[in-house]
Amino acid sequence: MIDYISTFIFFFAVIDPIGTVPVYIAVTKHFDEKKKRKIAIDATLISGGILLFFLIAGEIILNAIDVPISAFQVAGGIVLFLFALTMIFGESKPEEETHAISDKNDTAIFPLAIPSIASPGAMLASVMMTKNETYSIFQQFQTAMVMISVLLVVFLFMLLATRIQRLIGMGGASIISRVMGLILSSVAVSNILEGVKVYFSL
Repeated sequence: MIDYISTFIFFFAVIDPIGTVPVYIAVTKHFDEKKKRKIAIDATLISGGILLFFLIAGEIILNAIDVPISAFQVAGGIVLFLFALTMIFGESKPEEETHAISDKNDTAIFPLAIPSIASPGAMLASVMMTKNETYSIFQQFQTAMVMISVLLVVFLFMLLATRIQRLIGMGGASIISRVMGLILSSVAVSNILEGVKVYFSL
């Protein structure tokens, strides 16, 4: 049995649904409501498919190239930590990804599904949270369900994006994104220490 609350908070921090709201508003500002809903659905499905792929096949790929999961955990923790630092000290998620917006028609894919929802940090997190040597198939299934529940929150936030934007503003989204970065940095350090412990059999 996994800790549902801590797992939910972890995925909420790394996916950052609130930080996705300004990105969604920016990429859909020229579309009508029907098109906006379609973009929200497509972005959620695409990002969900990507994260589930890494959750299911990530460790298989690592084993195929003979990379121990503990080494990946350390590397992933470092990347997550650097990702968290950019959220805290650099441009926050909504600011950075809004700058990446173009006039292309594939806005549901970029920058919305990737990298706003299915970020590199989220991909790494989905692998580290479902290690075969640590978690049973049932626990991995539970983790997948928690991750999907966070994606449903992302979808709901996109549908309510205009109201949320009016409520918290771009500044509020930026502050929340930085707080999520602080939580994520703590999780990243924990993963690095655990990976070192396993690798050196401490």
